[in-house]
Amino acid sequence: MVRRVVWYLARSPAAPLLSELPADLQPLPVPPQGLPTLGDDESAALVLDLAGGESVAAADAAGRTPDMPIVGLVDSATHDTLPLCYAYLTKPVTPFILATALRNACEHARLSREAEETRAQLEELNAIGVRLSAERDTDALLDLILTKAREITRSDAGSLYLVEEPDDGPRRLRFKLTQNDSVTVPFTEFTLPISDESVAGYVALSGEMVHLDDAYVLPPGMRFRINRDFDEQAGYRSKSMFVVAMRTPPGETIGVLQLINCKRARSRVLRSPDAVREHVLPYPAPFRDLAASLASQAAVALENSRLYQSIRTLFEGFVQASVTAIESRDPTTSGHSFRVADLTVALATAVDRDDSGSFRHLRFSPAEMTEIRYASLLHDFGKVGVREEVLVKAKKLPLRHLEMIKLRGEIIKRGFELMYARHKLDHLLHKGRERFAEVSAAWDAELLSVTLGLERYLTAVTAANEPQVLGEDCAQSTPGLVARAFVDPLGEHHTVLTPEETRVLSIPRGSLTEDEFRQIQSHVVHTLEFLRQIPWTKELRHVPEIAGAHHEKLDGSGYPEGRRGAEIPIQSRMMTIADIFDALTASDRPYKAAMSVERALDVLAQERQAGTIDPSLLDLFAALKPWERRRG
Repeated sequence: MVRRVVWYLARSPAAPLLSELPADLQPLPVPPQGLPTLGDDESAALVLDLAGGESVAAADAAGRTPDMPIVGLVDSATHDTLPLCYAYLTKPVTPFILATALRNACEHARLSREAEETRAQLEELNAIGVRLSAERDTDALLDLILTKAREITRSDAGSLYLVEEPDDGPRRLRFKLTQNDSVTVPFTEFTLPISDESVAGYVALSGEMVHLDDAYVLPPGMRFRINRDFDEQAGYRSKSMFVVAMRTPPGETIGVLQLINCKRARSRVLRSPDAVREHVLPYPAPFRDLAASLASQAAVALENSRLYQSIRTLFEGFVQASVTAIESRDPTTSGHSFRVADLTVALATAVDRDDSGSFRHLRFSPAEMTEIRYASLLHDFGKVGVREEVLVKAKKLPLRHLEMIKLRGEIIKRGFELMYARHKLDHLLHKGRERFAEVSAAWDAELLSVTLGLERYLTAVTAANEPQVLGEDCAQSTPGLVARAFVDPLGEHHTVLTPEETRVLSIPRGSLTEDEFRQIQSHVVHTLEFLRQIPWTKELRHVPEIAGAHHEKLDGSGYPEGRRGAEIPIQSRMMTIADIFDALTASDRPYKAAMSVERALDVLAQERQAGTIDPSLLDLFAALKPWERRRG
C-alpha cells in the first residue's frame, strides 16, 4: 500500500486541522533541512495556509520541489491566489473535503512521478537499444546487456546464459556472465542441460517468464529447483528473481537473462540477510515489462552480432583463400602477401601509437586497421589477370626455347662433322691416301675449333639466360652468336639464335622483356578492377584504393597513375616500404639471392634519397624492426 504523507510547516495555522485527518494520511512537519526524498512506495502533498501568511513559503516550495503538489487554504473563492497550487480550499474546510483533496493531490503526485519514470525508462530503453545495435564485440555486448538490464530494474545481481548447439550433442546452456553489486563472484563458465531441472533451463525450454518473490520458497507446481550452492559459497541471499528468455523475432531462444534481488534503492548494498529482507522487494510489473523488452532487443542485437562475426569469419576465409590461390599461381613468392600484411600492420600500429613524432595526430580505428590488413593481403590480387608463363618466368627464355637453341647447335655441329667427313671421303676417292693424314689432321683441327667455338657460344647463351645482371662477356658474345652464320653440308646458312631470342637474352637485368614487365605492372590495374567488384562495407571501402597504390612513388615515378606525395594514401606508402623490404629479403626467389636486412635497408635508404618513399615512415620502420616478429 502506498504511504501518503501530508507535509506542513511547523507552527502552521493548519496544523490543528490536519490532526483530524484519516489514518491513511500521515501529517508530518517539514524538517529544518527541507523535504526529504520520497521512497518508491510513498506519495506526498504539502498543505499551506495562504490566508495565514504562508504565501512566501508556497513560492519557495514551488521553486524547490516543483513536483510536490500544494494544497492552499484561502479565505474565500475570490481570494487573489498565486498560480502555484494544485488545489485551493476555502476556509473553513471540513476534514472530509481536506482529506479528499489531499488524497487526490497525493495520487496526482504518484501518477505524475510514475509517468515521468515511465518516460525516463522508455528513453533509457531506447538509448540502450541504440547502444546494443551499435556494439559489434560479442563479449562487450553481453556485458552491456546484463549491466543495463540490472540498471533499469534496480537488480543487485544477475546472470546471463547462452544457448549452444554442439555438433556432438543436444543443445545446452552456457553460464556465460554474472554480476553482483554486493559480493565478489567466484565466476567459472560451465554448461547445463536445457531442461526443467534448473530455472534457466526451464525458461530456455519453455520460453516462459519466471517471477519469484522468494527464490527459496517456490510456488507449488514448479518443476525446477534453485541451486543454493552459489549463495552458500559467496555468503549471499537470493530472494526476488525474474528470469526471461532472450528470443529472436522468429521465436528462437538464444539465451536466458536472470535478474536477482530488486532493490528499493539502486545504490543499496546487500551485505547481510537482514539487508535483503529490508531493502529487496518483488519485481514490479513495470520492471518485468522493461526486462522482457530489453531481453527481446538483446536477442536481436546478439543475433546481429553473431551474424556480423560470421560474415567477418566468412570474409576472412575468402581473403585467406584468395591469397592462397594467388600465390599458388606463383609458388616462388609463396608467403609474400602474408609477410607484407604483417609488416604493414606492424608499421601502422607504430604510427597509431606515435605520440611525439611526425604521426602524433594520426590515429587508425580498429576498422581502419582491418582495412590496412585486407589491402595488404590483397595487394597482389591482380596477378590472377597476368599470364602464367609471364608470372612464373624465372629465366629469360622458356625452357623449351633454350632446348631448341641447344638442338640447333647440335644440328650445326653434326653438319660440320658431316661436311669434314665428306672432305675426307672425297680426298680418298679422288686422290687416294696421298697426303691424307696431313689434310685429315688439318680438317680435324678445323672441326675441333668450330665445335669448341660453338660450345662456348652455347655456354654464353646459357649464362645470358640467367636473370641476374648481364656480364660483359655475355653482352659481347650474344650479338655475335646471332650474326654468326654456319653453312651446312647442303650449303644453307644457319644461326644459333634468332633475332628475337637475342633481344630477350640481351635483357640487362631480370628475366622479363619490356612487354612482359608491363604485363607484370598491369597486375596493379587488375587489382583495382577486381577489388572494386567486391561490395565492401563502409568501413572497408578504401581497400581497393590502398591496395592499388602500393607501387606509386612520392616523386611520381610509380605506377599505374603516377601519383605524387600526398596523393598517395599513407596506408599505401606504408605498404610500399613493406613490399620492397620483403621482396629484397625473401629467400624463396629463384632469380636472386636474398639480401641481408642491412643491405635491404640500405636499398630503401637509396630510395628515400631519390625521393620515392616516405622518409618518416622508413625511419619508424627501421626503428621498429617488424621483420623480427613477422610471419615466417
